[in-house]
Amino acid sequence: MSDPTTGPAAVTDPATAAATAAEQLRATAESTELLLHTLAELAPAGVSEPSGLPGWTRGHVLAHLARNADSLVNLLTGARTGQDVPQYASPQSRDAGIEAGAGRPLDEQVADIRASQQRFLEAAALLDPEHWTVPITHRSGYVFPAWQIPSRRLAELEYHHVDLNAGYTPAHWPEPFAVAEFRRLGEHLGADPELPGVLLVAEDAGLEVRIGGAGGSAPGLTAEGPVRALTGWLSGRADGDGLRVHRGGEGLVDPRTALPELPPMG
Repeated sequence: MSDPTTGPAAVTDPATAAATAAEQLRATAESTELLLHTLAELAPAGVSEPSGLPGWTRGHVLAHLARNADSLVNLLTGARTGQDVPQYASPQSRDAGIEAGAGRPLDEQVADIRASQQRFLEAAALLDPEHWTVPITHRSGYVFPAWQIPSRRLAELEYHHVDLNAGYTPAHWPEPFAVAEFRRLGEHLGADPELPGVLLVAEDAGLEVRIGGAGGSAPGLTAEGPVRALTGWLSGRADGDGLRVHRGGEGLVDPRTALPELPPMG
C-alpha cells in the first residue's frame, strides 16, 4: 500500500504530534473491532475464498494485516529507542510471512488479528510525546515522522477490510478517514501528467480536488458524489458507480466507462 498520511504535513510540536497519534490510535481500535465483527459473520470456509486483491485469498489479506501490525511495532520501537529498526527484515520475509499465515483456519486468523493489534497499541503506549516527531523509514524507503504511523495502520485496516469482499464497502468508511484519503489521493494524483484532467466534487463534504491534466489545462470531466464513493474510486475500491459524471454541460450515462483508469495505489 502506498504512503497513507492524514493530518497536517508538518507537525513538529511533540504535544501536537502525540495528540494526533492518539486520535488515530483510537480510530485503529474502532476499525479493528469492525473488522472482527465482519469476521464473526464469516463462515469458516470463507477464509480460503478469493479476496478483492488479485492472487490473494481472504486468508492472505488477514495474514498481511496481522504482520503489518507487527511491522509497525518495529517502527514504533525504532522511534522510541532511536535505533534503526527495519519495518521488515527483508521483502522476502514479508512475503513469506503472508504466505505462511494465509492458509490458517479462521479462528486462528481472528486471534492473530486481535493479538497483533494489541501489540501495536501497547508499543504505541510506550512512546513519549517527543518520540512521535522522530523520522522513521517505511519499507519502501520513504521517510516520515512517527506520528503518522497510526494513520498508516488505519489505512491498512480500512482498505483491506473492503478487500475481503465480505460486505464491508467504501460506504461504511468513517467520514474522517474518507475525507482525509480523498484529500491525500487527490493531491497525489493531481501531480500525474499521464491522467486526463478530472475535477472531483465531494458534495457532502464540501470539498473539491483536481487530478491529472497536463500543462494546467482545464479538466475535461467533472465527477460529483459522496466523499466515500469518490475515495472508493480514487483508491481502486469502487468503479465509480453512483457518481454523476459530465463533460461541460453534458451528462454521461455510465461513469464506469467515462472515468479514466487510475494507477494502482501500490
